[in-house]
Amino acid sequence: MKQTIAKQRWFYLIPIAFITYSLAYLDRANYGFGAAAGLAKDLNITSGTSSLLGSLFFLGYFFFQVPGAHYAEKKSAKKLIFWSLILWGALASCTGLISNVKLLFVIRFALGVVESAVMPSMLVFLSHWFTKAERSRANTFLILGNPATVLWMSIVSGYLLNAFNWRWMFILEGIPAIIWAFLWWKLVQDKPKDANWLSEQEKIDLEQQLQKEQEGIKPVKNYGEAFRSKPVILLSIQYALWSIGVYGFVMWLPSIIKTAPNMGIVETGWLSSVPYILSVVLMLVASYFSDKTLNRNAFVWPFLLIGAVAFYVSYAIGTDHFWISFVLLVIAGGAMYAPYGPFFAIIPEILPRNVAGGAMALINSMGALGSFVGSYVVGYLNGATGGFSASYIFMAGSLFLSAILTVWAVNAAKKQGKDNMDKKVSA
Repeated sequence: MKQTIAKQRWFYLIPIAFITYSLAYLDRANYGFGAAAGLAKDLNITSGTSSLLGSLFFLGYFFFQVPGAHYAEKKSAKKLIFWSLILWGALASCTGLISNVKLLFVIRFALGVVESAVMPSMLVFLSHWFTKAERSRANTFLILGNPATVLWMSIVSGYLLNAFNWRWMFILEGIPAIIWAFLWWKLVQDKPKDANWLSEQEKIDLEQQLQKEQEGIKPVKNYGEAFRSKPVILLSIQYALWSIGVYGFVMWLPSIIKTAPNMGIVETGWLSSVPYILSVVLMLVASYFSDKTLNRNAFVWPFLLIGAVAFYVSYAIGTDHFWISFVLLVIAGGAMYAPYGPFFAIIPEILPRNVAGGAMALINSMGALGSFVGSYVVGYLNGATGGFSASYIFMAGSLFLSAILTVWAVNAAKKQGKDNMDKKVSA
């Protein structure tokens, strides 16, 4: 079966998926700019409380991943994402309207809850539309919404803050999600069989190819069995450690850059966008060669190791050499993002469809827990030490451990697959 079944899927669905995830990521990444531009001062928030508010999103995000993935697989990813778009846009805009810190705690947590279903639902959605040989690239174009959003958001937020204030930045950046919800509802269908823009033969060919891929995967009865498997446990821990590095970086990079001499908020916005330019390039390259070779492992752990080394060397050089340190942070940021597409292609290749979505949700929820730890602990260390050196060490160590666990997890998955094949042969 050729890999070019219904090429129009790429031109029709991928831009929609990209925009949807981009809008989701906007509302979780702009808090760092609000914090750097007066939110904490206006609401009399201490550095410790500011760190907790920044990370509280991920605590809400942690709890509702698996139910969201289950609903998307069994019922409708389309419906779930529609309501999520409306609710998170409204909550994001409300951030700019409140003057009570208690309400801000509620909004940050609620944003995490509402957005928790988006990533696993989108991964489930794409797994219904793209084959094994396409999945790393499809996932990458989805997750490109992450660094690409931070790239343009960093620049736009800088100008909005310069022209208005942090309140208007939140209000204006929440509205696009609400508008997009109705376009999403009009444009997408949950499965190929419902698409009126595919021919009947294209629908049949695609469904047959996706079904054929399921035949080589060991049956798994339920989520409990899937969640107890060694690869899923290891990948969950790995993703938590990886996310510590990513979200510590995303949340606090503007504050790190702003400490440089003569650094205004617009300049901070431009410089904060640079790591994400490299991220986009590396994500596309890694996903292309991962699909080409069907080797996921080789395009995950080396990048995480590079990120760990870059963080450590940045720490070793110190803040007295800002521009050298900044270049190393750019490398670390790009390397941390590069493996996302290959990484999320691993689970659908080792688990059947009935549990793969839930397993990806579990792994992503552990990533949310790591994000909570990363954004909070990095903020705490910055405040407690009066600098960023301790944060660099913390993020470097987390990425180094995640690289080791990637190799361990993929080897465990290969062994599991080999044992399954041996049992089939002996039978």
